[in-house]
Amino acid sequence: MTKAFIFDMDGTLFQTDRILEISLEDAFNRLRLRNEWEGETPIAKYREIMGVPMPKVWESLLPDHSLEAREHTDAYFLERLIENISSGNGALYPNVQEAFSYLKENDYAIYIASNGLVEYLKAIVRYYNLDAWVTETFSIQQIESLNKSDLVRSIVEKYGITQGAVAGDRLSDFIAAKDNGLIAIGCNFDFARDDELAQADIVIDDLIELKELSIPTERH
Repeated sequence: MTKAFIFDMDGTLFQTDRILEISLEDAFNRLRLRNEWEGETPIAKYREIMGVPMPKVWESLLPDHSLEAREHTDAYFLERLIENISSGNGALYPNVQEAFSYLKENDYAIYIASNGLVEYLKAIVRYYNLDAWVTETFSIQQIESLNKSDLVRSIVEKYGITQGAVAGDRLSDFIAAKDNGLIAIGCNFDFARDDELAQADIVIDDLIELKELSIPTERH
């Protein structure tokens, strides 16, 4: 029997809002300098769609721009995110390390499944030394469908997971859990929405609450 917890990254383990606004502002300032954007930076709109793959983010934020312009903006945004992570401007949520230590002590493997890009995830894992607990980190970039359920399925199949949960803050995380016979744990943090949390099996307000959960012995 292989037991595992699969965690989302943004809004679940990492406090993305610490670096989101300044990085997005940088990206749109660059567009303004190139005369490719007028008006305010659409931070509120980005917050609404947090958790979707980055290509869909730019389709939403830059609907009238070319694919090339979106890709250039995405690349620059990624640079700014990584720089802010490496400069210590971000933060993990409270009790990440304590929860991870508890899970490892109780023989749960830990994985990360995120809609974030590979280099972005590497920067977070490296800065906070998450490899001390995390077996492997997976990005949506590794899945052609850009579907979170497919990403989680790839982890379940690779590691033969028979028991466990997916912990995240958005609907795609809860669907991914249920599509793969795992428990859906909703993290009621910064980007969570009440209507989406209603689809989770369990809702927590702090990761330390994972110590109190009872996970079924088999996938269903």
